[in-house]
Amino acid sequence: MKKYIFIITALLMVSCERFLVEEPRSEQSLDQFFQSAGEGRSFVNTLYKSGATGFYDPGGFTGSIAMMGGYISGLFDNEAKGERIEPLRAQNLSFNAQNMAEYLDRWWSSAYSAIATANTAIRYIPNIPGISDIEKNQLLAEAKFFRAFNYFFLVKNFGGVPLITEPYFNTEGIYVDRAQISEVYNLIVEDLEWAVNQGDLSNNNFVTNNFRITKGAASALLADVYLQMSGYPLHEESNYAKAAAVAKSIINSGSHQLIQNGASPEKSAYNVMRTSDKESEYVFSIEFDPIIYGVSSPSVSLPGSIRPPGLKYSRTYNAYRPTDQYIALYDETKDLRVQNQQLFFKSVDVQGEHFEFGEYAPYLFYDTVALYETARGGQDMRVYRYAEVLLIAAEAIAFTEGVNQEAVKYLADVRARAYWNTSRNEIESTLSGLTKDEFIKEVWKERYRELALDYRLWSDIQRTRLYPVGSAGGNVNFVNVVGHANPWGATYMEHHLLYPISDNEMQRNPELEQNPGY
Repeated sequence: MKKYIFIITALLMVSCERFLVEEPRSEQSLDQFFQSAGEGRSFVNTLYKSGATGFYDPGGFTGSIAMMGGYISGLFDNEAKGERIEPLRAQNLSFNAQNMAEYLDRWWSSAYSAIATANTAIRYIPNIPGISDIEKNQLLAEAKFFRAFNYFFLVKNFGGVPLITEPYFNTEGIYVDRAQISEVYNLIVEDLEWAVNQGDLSNNNFVTNNFRITKGAASALLADVYLQMSGYPLHEESNYAKAAAVAKSIINSGSHQLIQNGASPEKSAYNVMRTSDKESEYVFSIEFDPIIYGVSSPSVSLPGSIRPPGLKYSRTYNAYRPTDQYIALYDETKDLRVQNQQLFFKSVDVQGEHFEFGEYAPYLFYDTVALYETARGGQDMRVYRYAEVLLIAAEAIAFTEGVNQEAVKYLADVRARAYWNTSRNEIESTLSGLTKDEFIKEVWKERYRELALDYRLWSDIQRTRLYPVGSAGGNVNFVNVVGHANPWGATYMEHHLLYPISDNEMQRNPELEQNPGY
């Protein structure tokens, strides 16, 4: 079923992309397109390819769009930044609306292209003849999920953006000014609450639901949205309770479980994540099929100086290298995740030869089939995992109810898997004795460690306005990000917490106003 979905998607992308870039068509012609259940399904299927992939495809020497937050934090590096200097501009905070225009255009156009597809589906699916109410609701829920996903990415990174909810039939009204941040979030919440409560989505996990959006997937995105709304810039702390309730609904469903460690480091949960796309821990993933649409993630898992025998890629580069300052967030004596060949690696053996890197690289992206057999990466990108759901629940419960047994359990679930040689009783005892503020900061630390390659780093800095500073033994201190110098010596100002709107986009749409500071 997995491959079947993407064969349909691949065939449809040509026609749908052409549809989206042609001159605006009439409402009548769109009505004629949505004449059967199959056409409605096909249109929504395109969102599984275009609705999120653009943010996570590694994208050449610049790295993926999702990696940019790691570069801005200064806690991740890209060895190819001398050839495509956007990561360098991010690290030294010299980016602006002109020198990053081409890169920012990719973000903007990728998001609004997906939003346009979702808007069209949401407008016309209700009128499709011969389709059951249940399937109609499911298709609408999927479209609303992807619309919310893209607006969430935009509002976190650009602030208020044009809020477009209807398809365009002509050029009238094509220039739209920026909505307030709260208005964008209101639409996101409205879409996701509808998907969760009225979308007739499956209660199965994402994998057993044939890699289609589930109630759990929509709920995970909604819980993340509520968590972000609880912090800056809205700082609506009442949303913590909503985040807790939604996260707990996923936990209580019983549809997801953490991957458990095997008997040896080679069989750890993190190595299962590297090699298997079919685990109940995955709440929402972006699928990549190496035959239809391979990704270049394997090529960013090895430093360019390493050329193991049989390597099928002409060029590899460590595009998301954790710096020493990031590695300092881990306790290297206790934490399995930072040991060699877990989340990261510093050496590898290939065909009897041993290669030392002298630096960390993302082992999670190390796909041996792609690297040494096919040169076509097929590893899915996990966007939401059950581990993150547990961490959202732990933080939100602690904030609203205090450090109770439930909050401690959820944080301990994640930490105990990583601290596999530390007794769970010791972990829970330590956490139970913390104050509310101390406990929440422990959750933040665990988010940085567990979600290192899930690209949550910058979103957490944006919402907390606090920057993690690690020291020996995995001790972490949080300092105000504004006024702090990152590891590359660049000092953050408040405007750096949002990206500029591309100068190209500003010229295309005269209704737009630039973010302050740019």
